[in-house]
Amino acid sequence: MRYSKYLLPTLKEIPSEAEVPSHQLMLRAGMIRKLTSGIYSYLPLGLRSIRKVEGIIREEMNRAGAIEVLLPIVLPAELWQETHRWEEYGKELLRFKDRHNRDYCMGPTQEEVITDIARREIRSYRQMPINLFQIQTKFRDEIRPRFGVMRAREFIMKDGYSFDVDEKNADESYQKMYDAYSRVFARCGLKFKVVEAESGLIGGHFSHEFMVLAETGEEIIVSCTHCSYAANIEKAEFKRSDRTSRSEDPNLFKPLQKVRTPNQRTVEEVTQFLSVSPKELVKTLIFETDKGPIAALVRGDHEINEKKLKAILGTENLQLASEETVEEITHAPKGFAGPLGLSIPVLADLDIQSMVNFVTGGNQKDAHLLHVNIGRDFHISQFVDLRKFTQGDRCPLCGGETRWDKGIEVGHIFKLGTKYSKAMGAAYLDEQGKERIIVMGTYGIGVGRTVAAAIEQSYDEHGIIFPMPIAPFQVLILPVNMKIDLIRETAEELYRILLDEGVEVLLDDREETPGVKFKDADLIGIPLKLTLGERNLNKGLVEIKKRRTGEVLLIKKEEAVSGIREMIRMEIEG
Repeated sequence: MRYSKYLLPTLKEIPSEAEVPSHQLMLRAGMIRKLTSGIYSYLPLGLRSIRKVEGIIREEMNRAGAIEVLLPIVLPAELWQETHRWEEYGKELLRFKDRHNRDYCMGPTQEEVITDIARREIRSYRQMPINLFQIQTKFRDEIRPRFGVMRAREFIMKDGYSFDVDEKNADESYQKMYDAYSRVFARCGLKFKVVEAESGLIGGHFSHEFMVLAETGEEIIVSCTHCSYAANIEKAEFKRSDRTSRSEDPNLFKPLQKVRTPNQRTVEEVTQFLSVSPKELVKTLIFETDKGPIAALVRGDHEINEKKLKAILGTENLQLASEETVEEITHAPKGFAGPLGLSIPVLADLDIQSMVNFVTGGNQKDAHLLHVNIGRDFHISQFVDLRKFTQGDRCPLCGGETRWDKGIEVGHIFKLGTKYSKAMGAAYLDEQGKERIIVMGTYGIGVGRTVAAAIEQSYDEHGIIFPMPIAPFQVLILPVNMKIDLIRETAEELYRILLDEGVEVLLDDREETPGVKFKDADLIGIPLKLTLGERNLNKGLVEIKKRRTGEVLLIKKEEAVSGIREMIRMEIEG
């Protein structure tokens, strides 16, 4: 491809709208352009990288035995109503009516559509296992689209769905996709971790996220430094202290004492005012659920994990109670709630089980209680695992030290079970002719997000540093001055030979200054830059620079093509 004939509009300045490096660099490198909030056009350079990722995905899906389909993006409400997601999904589901006043939505995911195909076409156990996938545009009406294609409303996604006769076979299909996804991201040249994750609105028994490690990532990954355990912060478990029950010796219990704490509402304010540690305070949080209000207790230095609380209560609807509700239940304004005298269920984190003589809210304005004790002063409905993972918590598997990293989710796989197939009546006949429900899995990759995550993981002050497997071009030929015959003729010769050899090459044949060409070359991040200058060519030499390492090689012109091919092979094979 010739630069002069290509649509590659680079920008010198950082666009004011761009917040994170990938957004800034994709705009500056001419990969994308914004159409409206959360909706982007891919320009040629960006589309080439997208197609590279798609190609790797297709190869690995084929290798794993998955079959490609293409499903509609406009979906009838009736399908979503069968699984109750029409009501549950929320405002992210873009709903609209056609000219006949029938309800439709733009597909954010395709479980209902693919299950409808399965219930129509899969009749016998002999037709399974089967795994169907597609690469298609999706739409989610994000309330705050941001970070360019990282969190856009319209995006390109690979979604796949497996169908099995039972849980055992479904586990095997899940593992195949786990392995295939691992190969996809390894082949894309990414550093990533696979972590246990929450299933969210998709649902199902369990799931794993594929997280690209990057300092700008929004997700926190917890991993063990001694074993293979890894999970996102919301799912992360931890080894509890062996001390989970307190002494029942009443001589340890100090007399309950009420103290004034005027305008001291937060943990920090209260503990400083009373000169106690946050570990000596118990927070009382009131939640509203579809089963009625409940109180949840955690230590002052811990945070409630609402995902865990939802699972314990068996509810999808959980939110912190309004100030009015808190006052109605506790008779105190927010910040002074405590567990004493409550007439609603009280759940407490396991770490509270061993606490004695702790501090709580006094259920009265400007008041807290000292020397509170479970059993004597109030009772717990249930001790459960309620809290989030915190720095210093140990690995749940081996008890080893843990570390925190930041990551960007690029893939997510779910063991669905029969959530959708049961709701939609997707059944088959087994070997005895008995009707059984199909067991499903679902598997997604954010294609555009994968490209953006690669940039977040690998860039410098000059621009993008693309991994070779997903770079839009493998080689950039940079003739310093196309007006000089020797340089121009050599550039054209090498360009032609490289194309004939199947190398993806961009020839910068523009009549620009060397400074502009070098800046643009670094900005767009092509892995190998072949620079042609008069002084080196007079010696029969060309310069090759590796974008990732900055290594510069001077080699004979006759060896340039074979040298480039070997460098490409080594980078792709790792």
